[in-house]
Amino acid sequence: MINRTLIIAEAGVNHNGDLNLAKQLVDAAAVAGADWVKFQTFNADHLVTRMAKKADYQTQSTDNKESQHEMLCRLELTEAMHHELIAHCKTRNIGFLSTGFDIESVDLLVSFGQERFKIPSGEITNLPYLRHIGQLGKTVILSTGMSTLGNIEAAIDVLEQAGTPRAKLTVLHCTTEYPTPMAEVNLRAMQSIKTAFGVAVGYSDHTQGIEVAIAAVAMGATVIEKHFTLDRNLPGPDHQASLEPAELTAMVTAIRNIEVALGDGIKRLTSSEARNRPVVRKSLVASQAIKVGEVFTAENMTTKRPGTGISPMLWDEVLGKTAQRDFLADELIEL
Repeated sequence: MINRTLIIAEAGVNHNGDLNLAKQLVDAAAVAGADWVKFQTFNADHLVTRMAKKADYQTQSTDNKESQHEMLCRLELTEAMHHELIAHCKTRNIGFLSTGFDIESVDLLVSFGQERFKIPSGEITNLPYLRHIGQLGKTVILSTGMSTLGNIEAAIDVLEQAGTPRAKLTVLHCTTEYPTPMAEVNLRAMQSIKTAFGVAVGYSDHTQGIEVAIAAVAMGATVIEKHFTLDRNLPGPDHQASLEPAELTAMVTAIRNIEVALGDGIKRLTSSEARNRPVVRKSLVASQAIKVGEVFTAENMTTKRPGTGISPMLWDEVLGKTAQRDFLADELIEL
């Protein structure tokens, strides 16, 4: 049985506040074969102070004169926009998800019937927020950018005490930098999280390209989250660190191939190998003409293809035995 990775195409705020662009992102995620397309739900007034500065990567890709609050105000999705996106996702047969960045936004998503909740890296130390999500008892995906194992343990404890069992939790390894330098990925940390807490793990990928996400699946990720955009040249904070549609499709295809390739771990002869084995394995062969009654020796025997005769692994057993008939050079030896 193939273990299917949950692939989340992270549209995030790459809609730039434009509902039509958001719907096009849904379309692109559906065409790529992602399981879910995820947006971000927040009220800028509840999320950030009016004086808060933007991150360096945000400043580089947006107006560096505006505050983080001003930027986020432009990127909010209204309740009506949510309803339209949820309906559009249904028509495209792709799951709708959104990350609520504040308690009010989480409650809004609850009112839409959302059953899976993503906790972003920035909220992993937000006790009231964690308790609020934990008491829902829903499936939770916890992202761990900027965190130590101690931070992760504390967050898991809060969620469990609030009412979310560990069995409903998937913890994503993540590096909060856009794009993430390869030297800072530390993908083995994902396995450390699994070992430390006995949870399902995954990877939220902010690197450029698709190879790290694919490697994460090979290393046991059950969830992959990856930002995507229609065009990396669009204005906005996350476009430059996102995949374009063709790249998203390539990532999904590669992950599905890796899932099949991982197999069940049992080393066995495959059906295709069974056809090839006689061709590429070797048999005991007469290296020269051998007369009936002669003894098989290292001088008159060798090993050659095909592998339809006596296995070379029986070399020692055949040495010293007597030929029961004449053999021509290159003829498979029989006893």
